[in-house]
Amino acid sequence: MNISRRQQLLGILAIAVVALLAGDRLLFTPLWQAWKARSARIVQFKKQVTDGTQLLDRESSLRDKWHAMRTNTLSGEVSAVENQLLKAFDRWSQESRIGISSIKPQKRTADDYETMECRVEAFGSLPALSRFLYEIEKDPLGLKVEVVEIAARDTAGEQLTLGLQVSGLYLSSSAKP
Repeated sequence: MNISRRQQLLGILAIAVVALLAGDRLLFTPLWQAWKARSARIVQFKKQVTDGTQLLDRESSLRDKWHAMRTNTLSGEVSAVENQLLKAFDRWSQESRIGISSIKPQKRTADDYETMECRVEAFGSLPALSRFLYEIEKDPLGLKVEVVEIAARDTAGEQLTLGLQVSGLYLSSSAKP
């Protein structure tokens, strides 16, 4: 049986199309996807290198800040921490000329650090209470103001009551410098 030239051409063309389809499915598409994934990983690695370089450039300032934070934490025993906080609140109230009606400390414990939370009730004028809050914030002692509540004690609003919750960090003895 003699195959005509046209049938030979169609057969070759059909085999070529099947070979191209198989080559696309088995070779070109996986290679293209691998190339795209590799390019995405390269972009991610470049970003990580940039972030690492910036971190290394800021190393000394970050270490200085961490050292200041560690040295300004409260001392490690509960009684000493309470004493430090009471002295600090007394100093701040004298500097701002407000009255403190109560201080209620409470200890919170985690794995490698502890916090002392204090609920403080104070009274005074608006400028005095503002000064008191300023003194707390500017002090190097490691305290964080968590809640501030202000209410009027008289109808004119001249005397105010301040409800304040602060927390102070103190590291366990193994983490202390």
